[in-house]
Amino acid sequence: MTSRGVLGLRFNQDQGCFTCAMETGFRIFNVDPLAQKLHLGFETVGSVAQAEMLHRTNMVAVLGGGSMPKFAENTVLIWDDAQKDPAKKFVLEFTFLQPVMSVRVRRDRLVVVLRNQVHIFSFPNNPQRLSTLDTRDNPKGLCEISPSIERQMLAFPGHKCGSIQLVDLNDTEEGASTCPVIINAHQGELACIAMNQQGTRIATASAKGTLIRVFDTLEKKQIAEFRRGADPATLYCLNFSLDSAYLCSSSDKGTVHIFAVKDTKLNKRSTFKTMGFLGQYVESQWGLAQFTVPAECACICAFGPNQSVVAICVDGTFHKYKFTPEGNCNREAYDVYLDVDDDMEF
Repeated sequence: MTSRGVLGLRFNQDQGCFTCAMETGFRIFNVDPLAQKLHLGFETVGSVAQAEMLHRTNMVAVLGGGSMPKFAENTVLIWDDAQKDPAKKFVLEFTFLQPVMSVRVRRDRLVVVLRNQVHIFSFPNNPQRLSTLDTRDNPKGLCEISPSIERQMLAFPGHKCGSIQLVDLNDTEEGASTCPVIINAHQGELACIAMNQQGTRIATASAKGTLIRVFDTLEKKQIAEFRRGADPATLYCLNFSLDSAYLCSSSDKGTVHIFAVKDTKLNKRSTFKTMGFLGQYVESQWGLAQFTVPAECACICAFGPNQSVVAICVDGTFHKYKFTPEGNCNREAYDVYLDVDDDMEF
C-alpha cells in the first residue's frame, strides 16, 4: 500500500531516524526533533523500494523498485554520503540471481534476503560472503538482526509454516559449523517479526494478526502472549523499546498498540477471566495503551524518549504519543514529515 509516492518506511537501529523510500528517490529523517537529514532525488537514485541505514553513519543500503527504478531489483547498493565526489558515493554493489526482498545491516555484517535464501556478508570493508541459508518462501523479506555486540542474533522464517530460525552470527565465520535453532511461533504464516536491541527477545505475529508472541532467544521458549484484537488484521510493524520493557505494534485497523513486556501485570486483562467456559480467549493479555492513526494507512511504529511512541505513515503523517504505566495515552506531536525542510546537521 503506497501513498504520496511512499514505497517503504524503516527505522534505523536505535529508532532515532527513519528512511522513506519513494517513487522520487529516498529521504532520511531524524525523529526527535523531526527533521530531514538527507534527500536523494529521482535523478540520482530513481525510484527506491527500500533504504536501510547503518545506525547514524553515512552509509545506507538501497534497493531499487517502484515504477521507474534506476537499479535492478536483484541488486543491493551501498551509498556512502561521506564521499566527496557524487559519482563515487555508491561504494559497494551486490548482485544476485533473484530479486532482493529486503536488506539488513549492522556494523560488521550485511544480510540480503531473497524469497528462499538469506545471504550473510562481512561488512563494510572488503565484503565476503560468509554463509547462505535456505528458507521457506519469504515474499515479505522478513528478517531481523540485533545490533548487540554480545549477542549477534539473526532471525528469519524457518522451513516450517509459522516457524522462526535463529542464527548466531558468530557462527557464520568461514569453517564454523552451525546448528539452526527453530522456534515454532504460530500455526499460520508469519507476517511480522521484531528483535530487541540485546538479541535476547523476539516478537512474532502471524498473517491472522490477532496474537503477538514474545520468545526468549536464549531459552527458546515463549515468555508472553499478547492479544492485539479479536478480528483478523494485517500487521505492518512490531518494535521493542530500547530497554525491552515495552513492545508496540501497528496494523491496518489504524490502531497502534503498546504492550508491557517486562512487567506484564501492567497489561489489561479480561474481566471474564474467571469464567472458565470461555476458554483460553480471555486468558490473553491485552495492550497497556493504544492510539489511532488513519485506518488502513500502513505505518511503522517505534519508541521515542520519555515513554513515547511514534508512528510514521505512508500518507506522510507523523504521530507522537506519550503513554504512562497506568495506560494513559496522549498525543504530543503531529506533523507531515514529507513537508519538512532540510536540516543537514546530523
